Amino acid sequence: MNPGGIPSGRHAPIPKFNPRSIASMLLRLFSLTRSNWRLLIAAVISMTAVSLLEFVIPQLTRYVIDHVIPADNYAALPWVAGGILGAALLLGLFGYIGSTAMASVGQKAIYELRNMLYRHLQTLDMSFYDRNRTGDLMSRVTSDVNMLQQLVSSSMIQLFTDIFTFTAVAIYMLWIDWQLTLMLLATFPIMIYTTRRFSTRIRSSFRTVQQSVADVSDHLQDTLSGIRLIKSFSTEDYESDRFADRSRVNMEANLKTVRLRAIYEPTIDFINFLGLAIVLVLGAWQVMSGRLTIGSVVAFMAYLRLLQNPVRHFSRILNTVQQSAAAYERVVDILETKPEVADRDGASQLPPIQGRVVYQDVDFGYTGHPDVLHQLNLEMGPGQVTALVGSSGSGKTTIAHLLTRFYDVRSGSVSIDGFDVRDVTVQSLRQQIGLVSQDIMLFNGTIRDNIRYGRQDATEEETIAASAAANAHGFITAFPDGYDAEIGERGVKLSGGQKQRISIARALLKNPRLIILDEATAALDTESEHLIQEALNRLLQGRTCLVIAHRLSTIRHADQIVVLEEGRILERGTHDELLKANGRYARLYELQFPQHNPIEQEAGDG
Repeated sequence: MNPGGIPSGRHAPIPKFNPRSIASMLLRLFSLTRSNWRLLIAAVISMTAVSLLEFVIPQLTRYVIDHVIPADNYAALPWVAGGILGAALLLGLFGYIGSTAMASVGQKAIYELRNMLYRHLQTLDMSFYDRNRTGDLMSRVTSDVNMLQQLVSSSMIQLFTDIFTFTAVAIYMLWIDWQLTLMLLATFPIMIYTTRRFSTRIRSSFRTVQQSVADVSDHLQDTLSGIRLIKSFSTEDYESDRFADRSRVNMEANLKTVRLRAIYEPTIDFINFLGLAIVLVLGAWQVMSGRLTIGSVVAFMAYLRLLQNPVRHFSRILNTVQQSAAAYERVVDILETKPEVADRDGASQLPPIQGRVVYQDVDFGYTGHPDVLHQLNLEMGPGQVTALVGSSGSGKTTIAHLLTRFYDVRSGSVSIDGFDVRDVTVQSLRQQIGLVSQDIMLFNGTIRDNIRYGRQDATEEETIAASAAANAHGFITAFPDGYDAEIGERGVKLSGGQKQRISIARALLKNPRLIILDEATAALDTESEHLIQEALNRLLQGRTCLVIAHRLSTIRHADQIVVLEEGRILERGTHDELLKANGRYARLYELQFPQHNPIEQEAGDG
């Protein structure tokens, strides 16, 4: 996939317009519909037939008034009635074909656009998600794309039909009476001017509506996912008031849009009635002068309706177009975002690794914040356990993020077995890294689905073996549905220890050579911690491991412990070496275990 979010080879490049213009929007949507050209042709033919049939009925009216009635031709009346009813039936048939065909085209186009947007979201890096709210992104994929669906499914074909009808009727009316027609058409520049004046304000108003919808979605997502916290603090009323504030902004934005439309549409209708007055007065004048027949004036008024309908429709379609344009801007904002972390041109596949990791002169800072790491130099040997300790904000998690390329270093390098992580593909890098963290992420689904998440082709035997190694098989089989048990959103039906063991089983099944542990036993009861520590010992065998440690008791046997402070390494060594040095690590150890003097403890152990 290219950075613009369009799968290469599937859609032609978009002609160069302002990427947020209505023309660009229509061209992109058209590029998504071209693969359904048969349905498009059926819709165009059907709508053309509808326009022609609407053109026929006023001619039958004119014929009756000018020829059938004066000649007392009773025999012609059934044929006229049959012609009108036949035309009505054909109108319904072709209208049905055109509407269903265009609805199918619209649904498929929106399906492509929504998938394109979602695929592009998957390519964006963590810094993008740091800057954007989850609810807002959800609103763009759902609400904003749905707004475009209205435009594609109905408004576009209506617009085409109206343009065809307007052109045909205008030419015919000019042929009948060019003077009367020109006077009538003189009202259309006024309509165009009025439309342009209102369109900018309406679009701005709809943009505010879409943003307010995103704010409501964001608040809803936050509060529903955090409902336990809300109930534990009894803040239901507080959150309800906050939601009401956001809903009020949405209501006021919608009311502003309604007020604009309430002014715009009657203005257009007034101009249409002005055209009707012109036709009626001047047509009657010409009938009385003998230049036109009554039937011709009646037909002329019917054609006036056909001429004005496209304008009236357009005044309503304008609302959809402007609302869609506001939604499209928000979609394009995502599609035009390029990931800061991406495969370089010519990036190679990372071969199976041994696990030697080197950080060399690494500087890094998050966007808009001071640097977190300063000239960091760190080496991790294959199969060794390296633990990172330090106060909050010292850079421990950042070091892990740079290894997985959630972010890229500002200067310096991070390499694995001599390969700079920026020179290999992101996928081949992350496929060889396993992550087990305190903040466990499980998806709504079965236990089996979550264990196999990193390796969907795993066999049942491999899944069970990984679960057994993670001390999870016992509690899984205790569920009535076993591995097919549904765990709920974020694993809500499982205990903390059970969720952690499933995450370890998931890492074991992936079988990575490099493991990152982010305090995997924190906040667990003693029994769960014991079971999980056993599972982690199996997971770490023969693998390079980076441990982010808060509980120093869990890293006593690490091959090296690195003490960080403000993004710099203060100390490094084994547990015993650092205690004997009586530096920062020893003080941290004393804070966690104040009943023991680390120096005396070491002497006693000797």
